[in-house]
Amino acid sequence: MSLYPSLEDMQVDQMAKAQVEAVHSAHALTSGHPLMASAAPTPGGGLYSGLGLEELMQFGGLDISQGALVQHMPQEVALAVQQPSSAVVSITPQHHQGIVRAQVKQGVRPITLAKDQNGKLGFAVKSIDKGVFVAFVWQDSAAALGGLRFGDQILQINGEAVAGWDSKKALKFLQKADPQKVQLAVRDRPFERTVTVVKDSTNHIGFVFKDGEITAIVKDSSAARNGLLINHQLIEVNGQNVVGLNDKDTLKIIEQADRSVTLTIMPTFVYSHLVKSIGFKKIKQYMDHGIPEN
Repeated sequence: MSLYPSLEDMQVDQMAKAQVEAVHSAHALTSGHPLMASAAPTPGGGLYSGLGLEELMQFGGLDISQGALVQHMPQEVALAVQQPSSAVVSITPQHHQGIVRAQVKQGVRPITLAKDQNGKLGFAVKSIDKGVFVAFVWQDSAAALGGLRFGDQILQINGEAVAGWDSKKALKFLQKADPQKVQLAVRDRPFERTVTVVKDSTNHIGFVFKDGEITAIVKDSSAARNGLLINHQLIEVNGQNVVGLNDKDTLKIIEQADRSVTLTIMPTFVYSHLVKSIGFKKIKQYMDHGIPEN
């Protein structure tokens, strides 16, 4: 079963496959026998290679050469001309940077940090539901450079399980830790999820946000089709943290992004609990907004 970045990608791929099926049917009607599914693709063939349509090109005047496909077919389909016939036709490029950077990976990853000259690691924690979570990452800090992200769950500190710890206990333990080496076991952002949307012809996605919170969804927009929800906070755009940015700067990042945009969101009530003890002024001034490595 294929998985698609967005609903639009799924629909484009389905339309492309339907066009291929239509060519199959046309061939069966004109030749009296269906195309063989096992037909081998021609070397360097494209979307329609291996379908037995070469004779139609010769006798029926149907030009299905790669050049003709690129010229006359929809751009999304033409993009697949150079691919094998089993390829998925997609608006969103394969291995899209935004999706890769925003991916919430399953599993646990180790992070080793060293404190700076002031004895700081560069992140703050908050306890929720017996777990300890990253509520703030200081820009250019050891935590930021080490790949720690807003919303990550800390499972262990120097081998000690932190389940059930409150914020004060976790902070005190971090303060007493060896400044040369602090080892963390981290689970990627369990309260967050990603939604990939596609801009329309006016460069719009189809949602309204205020102070980073999604407050309205435009009917029949990509945001609506792909399940974006209100009462959720924008956390990242294509993997770049936007917590603490004003709405104008966040909108600029969205507008300058490619046609496909991956948004990372979190329920507003969880977000509010994470940041309420940090202070918005500090978040706005010092939160890390760097673009993560792939």
